[in-house]
Amino acid sequence: LLPAAWSRPAAAQTLQDFMKSNKNAGQGLFGSTEISSANLTALPQWARVLSKMKAERKLFRACLDNQAACSTAGLKSWREVAAAARGKPQLEQLKTVNGYFNRWPYKVDRELYGVSEFWATPQEFMKRSGDCEDYAIAKFFALRDMGYSNEQLRIVILMDRIRRIGHAVLAAYALGDILVLDSLTDLVFSHKKYKHYVPQYSMNETTRWAHFYDKNRTASL
Repeated sequence: LLPAAWSRPAAAQTLQDFMKSNKNAGQGLFGSTEISSANLTALPQWARVLSKMKAERKLFRACLDNQAACSTAGLKSWREVAAAARGKPQLEQLKTVNGYFNRWPYKVDRELYGVSEFWATPQEFMKRSGDCEDYAIAKFFALRDMGYSNEQLRIVILMDRIRRIGHAVLAAYALGDILVLDSLTDLVFSHKKYKHYVPQYSMNETTRWAHFYDKNRTASL
């Protein structure tokens, strides 16, 4: 579900009216219509990760610059995946990062943290493993440290219609497409291949997006 604090289009418009008048309707992630906001306060788990990353990124970057600064297993892993991806074509870089982090075993938040929902930073994930959004977060920041811009990447919270459960993936805007890094497969496909994924919201370091579909698409979901 969308965060409760998320505002909808202007009250004078219905959602369907808004989508009909939007020239980019259906052109977003997984064929959705997107509404963006620069306010991240509706996403406290993501806000916590961003706050913690201010310190973690300094450690990661020091490790990337100097192997001697890689003082923990997590830092050594960060340098290892960067080295494995370095110099490869863009699609191969994405596959390398996706497959690398997918090696961590899936573990639920209740088992790790005793709560139903906890978004881990990359260091927390590499130390204890995690669930789907934790894979996406680790891949997001690994690619950021490899030179991908904030605008090229989004963490996507979605519904998997086949498994009938919530899920999270990383979307990379690259090679003229939107490519999906998914913890369920080491392969990297276009978002157009995932007809069973229905995005609810997505975010990067500065922006969040809500995702909607028109009545005809919604009826078929």
